[in-house]
Amino acid sequence: MALAATSAASVLFFIALWEAVCRAGLVDPIFLPPPSAALGKAAAMLGDGTFWPHILASARRVMIGFLAATAVAIPLGIFLGTSSFARAAFDPILSFLRPLPSMSWIPLSLLWFGITETQKYSIVFMGCFAPAMVYVIEATRNVDPLLVRAAQNLGANRWQVMKEVILPGSLSQILSGFKVILGLAWTCVIAAELVAAREGLGFLIMNGKEFFQTEVVVLGMVLISTTVLITDFVFRQIENWVLRWKQ
Repeated sequence: MALAATSAASVLFFIALWEAVCRAGLVDPIFLPPPSAALGKAAAMLGDGTFWPHILASARRVMIGFLAATAVAIPLGIFLGTSSFARAAFDPILSFLRPLPSMSWIPLSLLWFGITETQKYSIVFMGCFAPAMVYVIEATRNVDPLLVRAAQNLGANRWQVMKEVILPGSLSQILSGFKVILGLAWTCVIAAELVAAREGLGFLIMNGKEFFQTEVVVLGMVLISTTVLITDFVFRQIENWVLRWKQ
C-alpha cells in the first residue's frame, strides 16, 4: 500500500511540476503544452465523439496483427524447436527477417494492400512474427529433455509429446515473451498509422503535428502509454488464468 501511494505521489508531483513550468512561461506551449491543455483537448474530443474511435482503431489493429502472428508462431516455433533439421533449414530465413524493423515493410505493404486495414494488420504481423518465433523456439528448446524422453518411453507419439509435455513446459516462457511482443505490436501499429491512416493514435499524433496542435500530440502519446498499460494488465490476468495450475 505504501509503495502504491509513493508511486502515485511521484506521478502527481511530476504532472504538477510540468504544469508549473509551463504556466511560468519557461517553456513555449508550442513546443510543450501543459497537462491541462491535453486534458482539455481530451474532454473536447469526448464531447464531439472523436475520442474513442482512435483508441479502438489502434487496439483492433494491434490485437488482430498480434494474434495472427502468434497463431502462426506457436505451432511453427514448437515444430522448429523440436526438429534440428527443420530449424537449420528455416534459421537463415528467420535471421533475415528478425532485424527488419516494421517501418521497412510499409512501402511494400502499401503496394500490396494500399491504404487499407489489411495493410495495418500486415505491419503488426511482420513486426511481431519473427520475435515471437524466436521466443517460442527458445522456450521449446528449454523444456527438460528428461521429461520428453520419459513421455516417449511411456509410449507417447510425437504429437502427444508436443501436446502433453513440450507445450505445457514451454507455455510460461512463451507467455512472458509474448508480453514483450505485445508492446512491440503497439510500436508497429503507431509506425503504420503515422504514415498511412485516417484514424488511430498514430494518425492523431501526426494530425496534431501537421496543424501545430501540440496538445493533441501529447494527448496521443499519453493515450498510447495508458492503452499499453491496460492491455498489459489484461494480458497478465489472462496469463494468470492460463497458468493457474502453477500457483
